[in-house]
Amino acid sequence: MSNHIDKRGFKDSAYGQLARIGKALSSPKRLELLDLLCQTDRTVEILARETEMSIANTSQHLQVLEAAGLVRAKKQGRFVVYSLADALVSDFFRAFRVLAEDRLAEIELLRRRFLEAGGDFDPVDAEALIDRVQKNEVVAIDVRPIEEYKTAHIPGALALPLQELKRRLAELPRNKEIVAYCRGPYCVLAIDAVRFLRARGLRAHRLEASIQDWRARGLPVATGIEQASIKALQTRARCSCANCFTTTQS
Repeated sequence: MSNHIDKRGFKDSAYGQLARIGKALSSPKRLELLDLLCQTDRTVEILARETEMSIANTSQHLQVLEAAGLVRAKKQGRFVVYSLADALVSDFFRAFRVLAEDRLAEIELLRRRFLEAGGDFDPVDAEALIDRVQKNEVVAIDVRPIEEYKTAHIPGALALPLQELKRRLAELPRNKEIVAYCRGPYCVLAIDAVRFLRARGLRAHRLEASIQDWRARGLPVATGIEQASIKALQTRARCSCANCFTTTQS
């Protein structure tokens, strides 16, 4: 009898520990925080701004994630910077997201309603788009903040944060399609970028995949700033051929 109790106690305790992760993920805001930290390390202040929460609430959510071993904090001067505990957390979060998308039809419904409300997004073959990005048949632009680009990005992609798009529009060639990507399916930065570019006559599409999705396919990722891609676009911008490039007034 005591042996049975020991076995039951072991199982209850083990599953109880697993449940700690489930409890930590039970908040939509904590899931958003994890998604942001999958991109790069951030201060509490930046995370609060991104999630539209108070600093106090953001800090409380982060402490729950830290207690579950999903994130870690370190002091940098006057600021506290949070990061994922390790790469396994990023892999887990992506698997969790993909599972939810596969099992919950409501997620796809929400996505379609949001995109259709804009009225200007046609269905795109994601696989074909990824293939074209790999083959450099399109100009890939990363519209996330520069810190996220430096942490990891699609090789050859141009770092073009959304807030800089208007000012740097002249860097983009008009004779090639533009593919914008950001943090993944729940990020709207690339959506805003594509709408902006299309309104100015450029052929643009949104790549819904995140850099984590890209890596999960076994595709290479790059870090830091790729000067080669910047120089290539600058060369195109200096071309005087009207068919190759035309400056657009924004």
